[in-house]
Amino acid sequence: MSQDKSSRHCIVAEANELGKEIMPDMLMDRNAAAAILARLDRLPATRHVWRLVTLLSLGGMFEFYDLFMTGYVIPGLVKAGLLTNVAVGIFTGPALFVASTFTGLFIGTFVFGFVADKYGRRSIFTFSLLFYCAATLVMAFQNTGLGVCAWRLIAGIGIGVELVTIDTYIAELVPKSIRGRAFAYNQTIQFAVVPIVAFLSYMLVPIAPFGLDGWRWVVMIGSLGALVVWFLRRGVPESPRWLLQQGRVVEAEAITAAIEAQVVADLRGNPLPAPATHAVDRAESVGSFAEIWVPPYRTRTIMLMVFQFFQTFGFYGFAAWVPTLIAQQVGINLSASLLYSFIIAIASPFGPLLAMSFADRYERKWQLVAAAFGVGVFGLLFSFQTTMVLLIVFGVLITLCNNVLSTTFHGYQTELFPTRVRARAVGFTYSFSRISTVFASFIIGFFLQNAGTKGVFGLIAFAMLMVVLSIGIFGPRTRDLELEQISH
Repeated sequence: MSQDKSSRHCIVAEANELGKEIMPDMLMDRNAAAAILARLDRLPATRHVWRLVTLLSLGGMFEFYDLFMTGYVIPGLVKAGLLTNVAVGIFTGPALFVASTFTGLFIGTFVFGFVADKYGRRSIFTFSLLFYCAATLVMAFQNTGLGVCAWRLIAGIGIGVELVTIDTYIAELVPKSIRGRAFAYNQTIQFAVVPIVAFLSYMLVPIAPFGLDGWRWVVMIGSLGALVVWFLRRGVPESPRWLLQQGRVVEAEAITAAIEAQVVADLRGNPLPAPATHAVDRAESVGSFAEIWVPPYRTRTIMLMVFQFFQTFGFYGFAAWVPTLIAQQVGINLSASLLYSFIIAIASPFGPLLAMSFADRYERKWQLVAAAFGVGVFGLLFSFQTTMVLLIVFGVLITLCNNVLSTTFHGYQTELFPTRVRARAVGFTYSFSRISTVFASFIIGFFLQNAGTKGVFGLIAFAMLMVVLSIGIFGPRTRDLELEQISH
């Protein structure tokens, strides 16, 4: 959509509005809001801007630790007998533990995704992190399978809320010119914890330090996020975009001015670039669920629903099953498969790190298409390997493509909706990946039992084809555009 067309729907402000007194009437408030947004989007990528992304990403590290811990502690739970003869409906044993995790994530994203729109990015970032760290700690001391799975579900609710909040937070704080790189940097930091949890699991799960099962130590270490959350929250301001939606222009102005002062200090007194004209969202504090079902959001919502449902087959289908897939492919014991899984997991942060080199150079939709294509092709090649070296090579390539996919879609989905409904829309569409993962475990298990690894990766290749078609055909362009411009 051209800037001229956008201006028919939005109030825009020129740079000279910065010096004008803010009047109490709605028109001038919208002008003031547009001026603040223009000032945020013109900021250069200095140390302070990256510091804000770093603080949010460090909070997200604990979320990723907790999320990826799922596949690595299951062997310890099985060894301890906690998943023996435990069932809820059709879910039994390890499948129940996985289902509990992703059911919690589904509830967090689907039911509570809106809370960051209502109560603010900063407060929900803090609360959800504390919530799931506490629930995870309680889980570590459960002595029944049902107790472990129940607290895993509760922790998953907090993780789901945190996933949505961090994505919306970053999208709204960083200038448009580095939005892609900011998400790549964010994911690099978060994925850096994956080899850590894989290594800790390899070292601790088979043993019982001080008489305490190794899986409990892995879980307790992940709950330590509660100790650092208060330090993180002090360094991160509320999103000025969210404040503007609440009509809190004075607070948004103060936070924007403080960020500008820090950036100017980074520039050693050099002046900031002049702000350009800028669109502003409709004045409404919280959007409604019905809004994501009207044009232009309806097409985007359906597109992301399809994308999210199928992308998990490639991402979690491989990440959660890699020890089992390797063990079946070459016939080795559990300890050895955990070691080789750790080696593959080392590649996790390098996918987002690689994405930093092109995240803002190419359209996000085509990055998603290319990454999904890579997962499908390398997955099929993985299924034909019988030597450990080649399994590791193709496992690393799948991991890199999966993590580029993750990096790109976390940023892309936040760009497609306005601030007033951003967290709600992202939470709703993202919830389809959570619920699909619950059933993907059964489907992958069925294919593995009846068609081997070739059948599993044939399934993954089909899922990646659906990703390519949904994004490639229906995905709008977002590169170097204002969030408010994309949302109109």
